[in-house]
Amino acid sequence: MAIQAGVGVSHDRNPHRAGQEAAEKALAAAGISRPDFIFLFSTVGYPQPAVVAAVRRTAGGAPLTGCSGEGVIAHGIADESNFSVAVMVVRSDELRFVGGLQTGLKADPAGVGRRVGEAVVSHGDADAAALFVLGDGLTVNFDRFRSGLEETRAGRPRLPLFGGVSADNWAFKQTYQYSDDAVVSDGLAWALLSGPARIVSGVNHGCVPIGGRRRVTRSQGNAIFEIDGRPALDVLKEYLLPEEIDNWSKAVINLCLGFRTPAHIEGYDEFMIRFIPGKDDAQGSITIQTEVPEGSDIWMTRRDPEKMAQGLAELGRKIKEGLEGRPPRLVFQFDCCGRGKVILPEPRKLALLGELQAQVGPQTPWIGFYTLGEIGPVGNSDCFHNYTAVLAAIA
Repeated sequence: MAIQAGVGVSHDRNPHRAGQEAAEKALAAAGISRPDFIFLFSTVGYPQPAVVAAVRRTAGGAPLTGCSGEGVIAHGIADESNFSVAVMVVRSDELRFVGGLQTGLKADPAGVGRRVGEAVVSHGDADAAALFVLGDGLTVNFDRFRSGLEETRAGRPRLPLFGGVSADNWAFKQTYQYSDDAVVSDGLAWALLSGPARIVSGVNHGCVPIGGRRRVTRSQGNAIFEIDGRPALDVLKEYLLPEEIDNWSKAVINLCLGFRTPAHIEGYDEFMIRFIPGKDDAQGSITIQTEVPEGSDIWMTRRDPEKMAQGLAELGRKIKEGLEGRPPRLVFQFDCCGRGKVILPEPRKLALLGELQAQVGPQTPWIGFYTLGEIGPVGNSDCFHNYTAVLAAIA
């Protein structure tokens, strides 16, 4: 399988120079002048359209998919500054990427899923290997998006989903999704991978429960109004430190929800973790990024640095074993922004990343970003995750 790929990163504060520099480095690493496809992740200190335009101009106008992140990831790089751009360029005579974009994610996530599914089918998915999904981290309801997508997949082979949802450096105001020259918010960018690709993936989180079981007693969609018959916000405050109660950004960096992993999903942790990006003080409610049926059991959880480190080591071992001695051609990493600098000192964060990359693909083109939510399969189920690392190695 002939694949030419490269990754470039820039920290220049000028958006035009940053996009150009990252693209030039990626093209040089791949040894090509124009790719078939581009992946782009950028932080939000830049005017986003300027970065996208510079990358496409430098790469000859090739098709592009990407989004904003809390930081970017590449070999030896986990940069969470406001000014970082990561570009992967790919050219292959066997693998194919095609991308697209849908808007209106908050109002109609199921409709976005259906339209993405219809577009995938229209491109011909007989040899589809995976669908990369990059949605708005502030407006996504993943369960409804997935249900709409699955409507269009009836009778077709399963298409595993990978990706993450966009971030804005903890501002919780506006995130961005890219497709070719378009830059939108409240959208979902996607890229379909087709061809003889073998994908080895893994998922791992680093959270532990800090209290006993609680129960959701009133909810609607992805909003939780009451826990154990009390306003959800009042219950959360029982678990917050004094300095977190009046600082929502600090509160949700540290406190998250654990839902019991469904019985049909085997080989995973006891809990699926959920971030809490939204709240309504007047109603005392909180919002997460997936559906919450009334009667759901939940646990309050916090991250544990040692569990994170052990989980990354296990994730690396799993990917390496799955590759069966073959080096991966490309690696994508979707890692929660709550697992970065807010909990790990920079040297420790880079050391863990270096150990993972040395184990999985020390010479492989590697790109990723820090997300507000991660998407990756567990067994045969496509799942949404938080405070989690998702790794997809393409062999």
